[in-house]
Amino acid sequence: MTDAATTRAYQPPAVPRSAWNALIVLMAGMFMALLDTTIVNVALPTIRLSLDASEATLSWIISGYALAFGIALIPAGRIGDRVGHKWVFFTGLLLFTVASAFCGLAQDSLQLIVARAVQGLAGGIFVPGVTAMIQLLFPPQVRGKAFAIMGSVIGVSTALGPILGGLIIEAFGDENGWRLVFWVNLPIGVIALIAAAKILPAGAEGKQKPGYDFVGLALVTAGLIALLVPLIEGQDKGWPTWTFVTLAVGVLLIVAFALWEKHIEDDNPMVPPHLFSHPAFTGGTILALVYFAAFTSIFFTISLLWQAGLGHTALESGLVAVPFAIGSIIGASQSNRLSQRMGRTVLVVGTAMVAVGLVWVWLVFRQVTAADLTHWQLLVPLLIGGIGSGLFIAPNAQFIVATVDRSEAGAASGVIGVMQRVGSAIGIAVIGSVLFGTLVITSNDPAQIAQAFTDSAAHAMAVSAALAVVAFALVFVLPRKVDAHGGPPPAE
Repeated sequence: MTDAATTRAYQPPAVPRSAWNALIVLMAGMFMALLDTTIVNVALPTIRLSLDASEATLSWIISGYALAFGIALIPAGRIGDRVGHKWVFFTGLLLFTVASAFCGLAQDSLQLIVARAVQGLAGGIFVPGVTAMIQLLFPPQVRGKAFAIMGSVIGVSTALGPILGGLIIEAFGDENGWRLVFWVNLPIGVIALIAAAKILPAGAEGKQKPGYDFVGLALVTAGLIALLVPLIEGQDKGWPTWTFVTLAVGVLLIVAFALWEKHIEDDNPMVPPHLFSHPAFTGGTILALVYFAAFTSIFFTISLLWQAGLGHTALESGLVAVPFAIGSIIGASQSNRLSQRMGRTVLVVGTAMVAVGLVWVWLVFRQVTAADLTHWQLLVPLLIGGIGSGLFIAPNAQFIVATVDRSEAGAASGVIGVMQRVGSAIGIAVIGSVLFGTLVITSNDPAQIAQAFTDSAAHAMAVSAALAVVAFALVFVLPRKVDAHGGPPPAE
């Protein structure tokens, strides 16, 4: 066969223009969901002053969003499989846009926490439709390109979040700025909703068995809330007895959830228990939880240190995050090509770079006094960590899904998404407890406050770095290679 004939034989199938237009709409939704995870970090100190918010409130603003997001992922994905992903995506996006408006209108901490939880729930409703519709719209030979675009969007939204948040607060002041940080979603959401109604294809997949696992949903929701509430509130309340009782109840509820899912294994459980019969899948889901606990918590720490501790502006705080975000864009743009060439090694390199970057940041906080601390000292370690994060996040789910049968890929993807969001929530809860639990301010002297925050940030970053090292070790449970269809390579 000639070279020309070979080229024609292996040419990827043509993808209609409508599929690429639909991808643009889906990426607008993904952009909003990811932008909201980083843009809020730089607003936390101004929210603290504006609403007289407690340390626990700041943790809830981030972890409440992540927890609600994770809880909604699997049920929303399954409903989308049955009734069609278009209108599930549309409904979630509409709720997300409305909740964003209410976040900006909040008059006290409770209103903001509730609005953020609804916003997270809405994100968890529409995000499963993004990956599901990419699977449906693009053939396997082109799907990698579509997912690489999604990885780049994740990197861009991560990059823009801190800068955009800082610019808004700088331009409009502390009181109005943090409200506009949430309202930036409104024009994007309205345009995306109109486009989604006109462009996204409708239709049900009809792949799910009848019935919903409402008992399982109730058990896992109650269990996760019971675990998160004492972790977030404990430090602020002085760790009273009820926090330990609630933690124990949370563990029992999660165990009850596992037993219930096993009991209804043949009757459409929310999380099919037999997925965990694959040791590599079990290790991979733990990897997802640990990595996201480390990854999402670092800018919670840096934002509070830079603004509340060192007295910098929100824009200056946002600029600190830029090297990590730029690194994420670079890593994500290359992750698909490198994962095809290097296999699991790209994840090993990615997590190693993140671990090195976070350990380096911890050493800076530990060795440099608050008076001498500048963003230049964090530029290189955050750039290294960002490149590693970009290399890891895009292909990570593909490698974990490759540990199970292809017929189980949809359910496996939902479980991974939940573990990522729950990891984010737990990471913020634990890091917040460490940061504020070790914070000792003995005077109103700005120098003493700055040093106290720097010391506490070092303790918090040590935990994030330790989690990143554990994530690096867990990567080795994943398969060495995946084939072009996203599964493990066939046996020789």
